[in-house]
Amino acid sequence: MLLLGFALAFVLVFRRLGLGATLGYLLAGVVVGPQVLDLVGEAEQKMGIAELGITLLLFLVGLELDPTRLWRMRKDIFAVGLAQVALCGLALAAALHFTTDFSTAAALALGLPLALSSTAQVLPMLQSSGRMKTRFGERAFAILLFQDLSIIPMITIIATLSRNPTTAGGEPGWIRGLETVGAIVTLVLAGRYLIRPLFRLIGNLAEREMFVVAALFTVLAAAAMMEMLGLSSALGAFIAGVMLADTPYRHELEADVEPFRSILLGLFFLSVGMMLDLTAIERDPLFVIAMALLVIAVKACVIFLVGKLAGMGWRNALALGLLLSQGGEFGFVLFAQASQAMLIAPQAASLFGAVVTLSMATTPFLMKATRRFREVPAGPAQEREGPSGDCANALIVGYGRFGQAVGQMLLAGGIAVTLIDRDIGMIDTAATFGAKVYFGDGTRLDVLRQAGAADAELIVFCLDGDQIDSDLIHAVHAAFPKAAIHVRVFDRRALIQLKPTPATKVIRETMESAIALARCALESSGMSQEAIKRAEARFRSRDRERLDAQIETGDILAAYDRIFTEIEEGIGA
Repeated sequence: MLLLGFALAFVLVFRRLGLGATLGYLLAGVVVGPQVLDLVGEAEQKMGIAELGITLLLFLVGLELDPTRLWRMRKDIFAVGLAQVALCGLALAAALHFTTDFSTAAALALGLPLALSSTAQVLPMLQSSGRMKTRFGERAFAILLFQDLSIIPMITIIATLSRNPTTAGGEPGWIRGLETVGAIVTLVLAGRYLIRPLFRLIGNLAEREMFVVAALFTVLAAAAMMEMLGLSSALGAFIAGVMLADTPYRHELEADVEPFRSILLGLFFLSVGMMLDLTAIERDPLFVIAMALLVIAVKACVIFLVGKLAGMGWRNALALGLLLSQGGEFGFVLFAQASQAMLIAPQAASLFGAVVTLSMATTPFLMKATRRFREVPAGPAQEREGPSGDCANALIVGYGRFGQAVGQMLLAGGIAVTLIDRDIGMIDTAATFGAKVYFGDGTRLDVLRQAGAADAELIVFCLDGDQIDSDLIHAVHAAFPKAAIHVRVFDRRALIQLKPTPATKVIRETMESAIALARCALESSGMSQEAIKRAEARFRSRDRERLDAQIETGDILAAYDRIFTEIEEGIGA
């Protein structure tokens, strides 16, 4: 209760100030923790649970990157990512060696971890700014992904440099590399032959609770497998996400996992704040501040140069450098291992933990202060990259006989669509005809948001029966005001209910097909086209009058005299 209460207060304040949630969580942890008010303790235990937030975050990112898109990013991951980690790590190690009395081994044990950035901080910032699926966001994520991969060789380097007789030498790097490859292959095979059939089975049962359980099981099982091998648990969760990225269950999984990710990631930053050693800062505040500034300056400059060499414009390269200039959460783990290896003293591990935390706290300020220089001058809107389903102009909820016709018509008009339905059999049938339909409940705002409703121009509900009510339409309009909402309804009663809502257009499912059939019948009877048009106009006019009266009075019997029940005088066959 205390953690959530302090987090709520601080995050609201910092959000209002435009400084982001991360800094709010950090300061809330500092205030509520043992260093200030001492209302909550055991930060290390909470950190163990909270790190699941990073794991879930990487799983969600994996869901955004199907294998094809990930393969397209391979150069950014292994070229730009390698250059960033190697150059930043060596530059920071050299700076520490020549500006302090740390030995070469100690400088490497500190400099290499400081080259890592905070995945837990950067990815939410990219998502909240809408840049996750842009070319800039992909490049930033590629660097972060390589940083996660680089934890394995860093652990090996620290073990090799160890002065502790019980850990010196460590496991050969090539063995750890083989273990990593084996673990990744195992996860890929499990995802294809075990996890996908599992979600298909659960989808047929239509039990949402089982989807939540299965999603969390998948993430934790993949993370636990990597953890047992001493590798990055977040990497395992990321691979599990990639394996499910091109399945119909992607949006449902995102919506189910997102609340857990948000809460646990907030708890992670609270724990970081609680663990901040204020006494270490108090003993040598100038050193901590100077080291934090050194880390930020070196990383920003090196990443700026790497970005320029990779072909980025100077504005984007500067933004990338500042965004990744902080230390990362895995630095805490590597500092502890360096301390166990007797490369640095425990006091140094605490001191540099404070350096990492302070550097993380500066990122929101840096991004806010430099916005004017980083933003590209106004010009033609750039097309956002990513899979077509992620940048579709229209969402179609319900892909039965009605939704199929609407979807094909939109595609024929050149409008990209994302299709959502809950019927597993229909999804499989659609796949045999080449249509990609995602599994999910499209009447849930979180599923719509994960499917890209915030950027869509159209949201079209094509569901059977009376599944759409006025409350839902109002909620969808409030959540996604940019999108025009079109609804298929079952009958006249449903149309009357939805007429006062913000829906752009509400169509009765049989109305137009009945008129089309009637036109054909009149034509077969020998009636001229002009007479048919007049008959249709009379019917539509009467029906509209009756509908207006029903909406105004709330009475389904209102204006019933406008119904054609017999041939009226003056109307010939």
